[in-house]
Amino acid sequence: MPRRTATMLASLLMLIALLCAGVLIPVPYAEMSPGPTYNTLGEHNGECVLQISGHKGCETSGGHLNMTTVRVTGSEYRMNLVEAVYGWISHDNVVVPHDTLYPDDKTPDEVNQQNAEEFSQSQESAKVAALRALHRKVTSQVIVGAVVKDSPSEGRLHAGDVIKSVDGTAVREPGDVAKLVTKHKPGEKVAFSVIPAKAAAAAEKSGKKPTGQKRIEIATKKAPGGRAIVGIQAGIDYTFPFKIDIKLADVGGPSAGLMFALGIVDRVSKAGDLTGGKFIAGTGTIDDKGVVGPIGGIEMKTIGAREAGARFFLTPKENCAAAAKDVPDGLRLVKVHTIDDALKALKKIRSGDTAGLPRCAAS
Repeated sequence: MPRRTATMLASLLMLIALLCAGVLIPVPYAEMSPGPTYNTLGEHNGECVLQISGHKGCETSGGHLNMTTVRVTGSEYRMNLVEAVYGWISHDNVVVPHDTLYPDDKTPDEVNQQNAEEFSQSQESAKVAALRALHRKVTSQVIVGAVVKDSPSEGRLHAGDVIKSVDGTAVREPGDVAKLVTKHKPGEKVAFSVIPAKAAAAAEKSGKKPTGQKRIEIATKKAPGGRAIVGIQAGIDYTFPFKIDIKLADVGGPSAGLMFALGIVDRVSKAGDLTGGKFIAGTGTIDDKGVVGPIGGIEMKTIGAREAGARFFLTPKENCAAAAKDVPDGLRLVKVHTIDDALKALKKIRSGDTAGLPRCAAS
């Protein structure tokens, strides 16, 4: 065989071997790409995303308030080298270390559970923020959020119990419980005044004031850091003036909070349509006070929003610099830090007065 032919054949075989290795050898990376968007004012799978008793349904003027998502490769999926390289050079995808999305200290089920819990909490915070923005009454009470297994509280306190006081001191925030418990030394007893979860639920359903308050003493134990604990996680439970259901499955994480809150304001507000028929998308966590927080995958979300048809994108202030580095053509980023900022921006957008909208700038 001529030397030139042999060299070419060897090179070809080596190339084939490299390609096979690239396809067969897994690499420790995962991929993020633009996910679907959902109009919080519209329908999903045949039913309104927001269902609010006593208020208007899905009928809109054609406007959109779309929440955005990021699609990620599954926890069990392992990319090969070819896919990773393609993802690195692709404009619409981002390749990240696998443990960024799926930490080694958590199982896939634990990651999914955490995402579901964050999504549920974001819905509750969105309801509170929206109603407070509308100056509607929202009442709250401190509850037992969870009881740690094999802790002093197991069997004594239960998830959903309403905590009225600790050692005779009224509690108004979940943090009050820990402060009062840690005033004790390990081994000392703490006195809880609680309304059992069943009695509290029955009272809420009937609209009557709950009864049956109990005094429960629990001996503290020593935590690894040396402080006294009883083994509960305090939470907060809100009561709203009407029922609000958010019907959107197969979505996780807290980043839809802002858009859910704005959708609720649109449904409940007597002023009517917030969008003026415009297509607006956005993202951002939200807390009970209406403060908008940053999220991950902002570049993917702006791409997904523009592909869906959005012209304006409500962007958390802390994500602005990253989002502004590569803005999809035809999409305008609007910087927001609170729900009030977002409502003011929507007012400008629907009136056509967009010159003064707060912009995102690249750092």
